Amino acid sequence: QVQLVESGGGLVQAGGSLRLSCAASGRTFATMGWFRQAPGKEREFVAGVTRFVPTTYYADSVKGRFTISRDNAKNTVYLQMNSLKPEDTAVYSCAATTAALTVNQLTAAGSYVYWGQGTQVTVSS
Repeated sequence: QVQLVESGGGLVQAGGSLRLSCAASGRTFATMGWFRQAPGKEREFVAGVTRFVPTTYYADSVKGRFTISRDNAKNTVYLQMNSLKPEDTAVYSCAATTAALTVNQLTAAGSYVYWGQGTQVTVSS
């Protein structure tokens, strides 16, 4: 049974940092990513990482502040979030697929098969 379990969300002041983790079980994945959804808004791509020759991709809104990484031995992907802003407040969800996605594909939520339950990140001003 495939499971993605996120952890690390919480409440932080603007300018602070949080590190999200997503532990996968049941399968290894070629592509993993993070998406977020704020109240009243559509889900949006945050960051993605491939498994082989790991390559990372970021939404423009988080470039230079967020870092995605993966530990293949632990089947876990991380999202280090620095310089957090109130507009980063959202439910963050981990996503994964066994497919090796192209850059255009990995920014689309529909490209992913497996999803975690989400973890709340709240940034106060």
